[in-house]
Amino acid sequence: MALDRQPWERNENMQDLAPKRLVIGISGASGVTYGVRLLQLLWNAGVETHLVMSKTAEQTFAYETDLKIAEVRELANVSHAIDDMAAPISSGSFRTAGMIVAPCSMRSMSEIASGVTTTLLTRAADVALKERRRLVLMVRETPLHTGHLRTMTALSEIGAIIAPPVPAFYAKPENLEDMVDHTVGRVLDLFDIDIDIGIVRRWGEDDALKRRPPSLRKDRPLTFCRDLRKDQSNASRKPGKARGQRAIGSARVAMRRC
Repeated sequence: MALDRQPWERNENMQDLAPKRLVIGISGASGVTYGVRLLQLLWNAGVETHLVMSKTAEQTFAYETDLKIAEVRELANVSHAIDDMAAPISSGSFRTAGMIVAPCSMRSMSEIASGVTTTLLTRAADVALKERRRLVLMVRETPLHTGHLRTMTALSEIGAIIAPPVPAFYAKPENLEDMVDHTVGRVLDLFDIDIDIGIVRRWGEDDALKRRPPSLRKDRPLTFCRDLRKDQSNASRKPGKARGQRAIGSARVAMRRC
């Protein structure tokens, strides 16, 4: 007996029916605090997180933080072993909103670009790409050679977003925590995830950002530095080569303190 099936119709809100899940990968590059802060903010936002960390990342945690690996794993709804290639996030049929690798090492980046994946972290990233989901790589390396840049170009061409954790000084951060919050907040913007107000200071929405600070350093007002530049310019026009060079040299030394 044939089954009585209704004609299939696409629901405009089908994407909304999928659970709001994000995969968070933490590789061994410096900056594991970005991954930790993402997990904290996503927990507060009610987003289900699936964490996978490389073995090198566990070593980096010991160097850069006082967190235990068990404490980091507890920040996620589900934590997967790096070699568990049968985990749900290794399959495209397991629906997610995408993946963030924070930080992303050059090795992980290169492996993802090649499509030849050997760990669950890079396999999950490969799944995000093949399923046309959002993949954000917070690559952490400097300076970059041509091979790095070509690999980033290849990743961008196949759909990944390269988002180096670059601090935004227009947000006037007061400490490292402010810098980290602004950076990860901007990454979560890419997934349209609402987070706590104040995490990201947005240009055009915060009038205080457009006010120029009175000085670059409290003990070095801008007028002091402008006067030094004027003195240096005048010194270059003074008669006598030796005298002019001494004056220019003194001005340059003082300018370094501005």
